[in-house]
Amino acid sequence: MIMAKTPEQLIRREVFDLHAYHVPLSDGMVKLDAMENPYRLPPEMRAELGAVLAEAEINRYPDPTGRHLRNLLAEKMGIPEGMEVLLGNGSDDLIQMLTLAMARPGSAVMFPDPTFVMYRMNAILMGMKPIGVLTRDDFSLDIKAFLAAVQEHRPALIFIAYPNNPTGVLYPEDEIAAIIRAAEGLVVLDEAYHVFAQHSFMPRLAEFPNLAVMRTVSKLGLAGIRLGYLAARPEWAVQFNKVRQAYNVSVLTQAAATFVLGKLDVLEKQAAVIRTGRAGLKSALEALGGLVVYPTAANFFLVRVADGQRTFESLKGQGVLVRSFHGAHPMLANCLRITVGTPEENRILLSALREAL
Repeated sequence: MIMAKTPEQLIRREVFDLHAYHVPLSDGMVKLDAMENPYRLPPEMRAELGAVLAEAEINRYPDPTGRHLRNLLAEKMGIPEGMEVLLGNGSDDLIQMLTLAMARPGSAVMFPDPTFVMYRMNAILMGMKPIGVLTRDDFSLDIKAFLAAVQEHRPALIFIAYPNNPTGVLYPEDEIAAIIRAAEGLVVLDEAYHVFAQHSFMPRLAEFPNLAVMRTVSKLGLAGIRLGYLAARPEWAVQFNKVRQAYNVSVLTQAAATFVLGKLDVLEKQAAVIRTGRAGLKSALEALGGLVVYPTAANFFLVRVADGQRTFESLKGQGVLVRSFHGAHPMLANCLRITVGTPEENRILLSALREAL
């Protein structure tokens, strides 16, 4: 009788060494941990959306490439003429496609460090070498060190979150342009928070043959439908499309996104409210004392406290959920990431923080 092998004998060592992306339970909590838009669609829009989804042909497979939705995104998001759009089941799906397509033996993925964990995780999963270039102590980009690393390692793929997550820093435009010009490989700007930063390289796509811009509609207020999109030159997009899972964006996602993009002004007004709330929350956080508030161009703040784990647990015990990065990276010791919420959520947060600090 042949003895079946165990997972330890069959699953790749790299997988065993990784940790699954953890999402904590948030039932009944003031949820300020995931950079979501705290505002729902207006009631009349929700009713209209319900009617639209009721007509969706869920008995049929979706349009595999989402042609109509891609065209609408190109129009609404100012994607330059001549560029192709690729859809993903969230931007995580797109990151996986890019690394899978470019995972030649010995190739490298580079990114500022600390940053979004999925860049490193996907590099490891695809057998690429992950190279993080440390930022300065204030989380600004060390452009000299980054350019030197580009020259030394010649990465096939560079990911830059613009602005960065979890730090909120928006790197200077001229430094990003210098990296793109210095790189032999593809540079992907992850503009998940573009609506809050109000800075983008999308209008400059045609300027650089090795640039792609990746975004998500999650931070706009549609996190639940899971939709990301990549804008790039056709010669890149056609290759990435080959590794895309068939029917990766559902009928319901395509229908919901198409409907809401037709009323994009509603989401843009919500984003403007969040930007105003961000300014007020910044002042209130700084007035508390006992913490460092780092500058941000996104819809969240990275703050450093005296005891990150104790403060996190205290907030959680008071019904406020934020994201703790203590222990995730040496530069993020005692750091918490706090999403900008509604005025009432921000008030509850500040009250809880006074108690926790």
